[in-house]
Amino acid sequence: MKILLLEHPRIVCPERCNDIANTPLSSCLHSGYIAGMLISEGHEVEIIEGFLDGLDYQEIERRVKALQPDMLGVHMVYHWQTDTALYEFLHKVKAEQLSSYIMGYGYYPTTDFEDVLQQCSDMDSVILGEPELTFAKVAKALTSQASLENFPGLAQRGDSGAIVSQRRELVGDLNALPFPVRTEALFRLPEVNLQGSRGCYGGCTFCYINPFYGQGSQWRGRTPENIIAEIDDLIAQHKIRNFYFTDPNFFGPGERGQQRALRLATLLKSRNIRFGIEARVNDIHEETISALVEAGLRHILIGLESGSDSSLKRINKMTTVAQNENAIKILRQYGIEPNIGFIMFEPDSSLVDIRVNFEFLRRNDLIKKLVITANMLYHHLIVLKGTKAHRDLLEAGRLEVQASTYESLLSLADPKVAVLAMIMRRITNFLFDYMAGVWGGKVLEPENAQERYAKINGLLVNLFETTLMTLEAGGQFTEKQVETLVKTTEKEIKGIWG
Repeated sequence: MKILLLEHPRIVCPERCNDIANTPLSSCLHSGYIAGMLISEGHEVEIIEGFLDGLDYQEIERRVKALQPDMLGVHMVYHWQTDTALYEFLHKVKAEQLSSYIMGYGYYPTTDFEDVLQQCSDMDSVILGEPELTFAKVAKALTSQASLENFPGLAQRGDSGAIVSQRRELVGDLNALPFPVRTEALFRLPEVNLQGSRGCYGGCTFCYINPFYGQGSQWRGRTPENIIAEIDDLIAQHKIRNFYFTDPNFFGPGERGQQRALRLATLLKSRNIRFGIEARVNDIHEETISALVEAGLRHILIGLESGSDSSLKRINKMTTVAQNENAIKILRQYGIEPNIGFIMFEPDSSLVDIRVNFEFLRRNDLIKKLVITANMLYHHLIVLKGTKAHRDLLEAGRLEVQASTYESLLSLADPKVAVLAMIMRRITNFLFDYMAGVWGGKVLEPENAQERYAKINGLLVNLFETTLMTLEAGGQFTEKQVETLVKTTEKEIKGIWG
């Protein structure tokens, strides 16, 4: 069969630039793994990088017409609205008979498949969870004109029009998967993405990694030897030296996970590469980090989430503030300043929690660099369908469902916390939008940029603390006062940057 995989164009929304809600980085290889599986079974496959290549639907339509694929797979990525442009394009594909079967896949359609199939009548089915095996089996069934009724791994419309769905068992041995196909666009990224494992052994209420894989999901890792084989192939064919492991949890659980990481570090050491990872704080052990740094580890993202033990318990992080601080200490000891995941405002945060968070950030020197400070001083807990947080808050009647049912709005329990959150969200959104050109590398930094960064950083920290102190003392902010404070701060930032 001729099969086309589409990474569709995505709209950038300035007001959401500081939210991590579109899709996990691990999804960047969905299409590549599907392509690898399909090619291994003799299919002709092409990937269109609509997003990374900046293509419009007119150009994509031209390419679809040129290929005339038997199947069109769409990696659906949520970007804060119903994607009418994508749906209109898929309608055109069907109406003009450019492809007879359209199938969606990805994190978003896995948990919101009913909404997707109802809104897009031209989509024949949605893959639930891991896409490569289901995609290959659907292609095989269509080739032989076999029935797709009650097909494992698919959500689709039944004979009566009702949507029916069935999960497929997880891939038991990740080593058995063909290496993912990478497009030219993926090779243009600063680092080549790798996936060494899937899933997580944690159970954070807000996380949608394990809901994507389905009931009974667990952390599964490729062997170090299998990972090294892919790395060696990339080095030999493309002279790649910079990699990033997109695994939500690089380390496996417990001692077994640490030993696997040590084995991988041993194998990586002679390759002379640089790489980054993402990990839980309880997996940051001195021996393992030392070995990984020696093997080329240069940056890491850790999900601290909070400096308050009560907040960590509410979101079921299964870590402590002490573990957070120990992880930071170990990483800095080996020359790594970690990237931080932090939720300043979770649904039941009190002013006490916010104060504890703020003092934690200050105590651990996490609000001294502007780009980091802006992330630390504002992030709310994003509530997505499929997560425990969504189920619990929906049951409690605390969610306001939007046009897209995938994400819901919620009110923070404490109205004073909500005021602080609103102020910081508006200011940080303004800052990221205002600095987008410089931080995106499109505009040169002015002279004495570091001095200006430091002044804006101090302004943000001072704004947060003085506003918090006012609220702690019983003060209130009217809508007019909030507007004045926001506009005054925006003007001050412009004045400092020039």
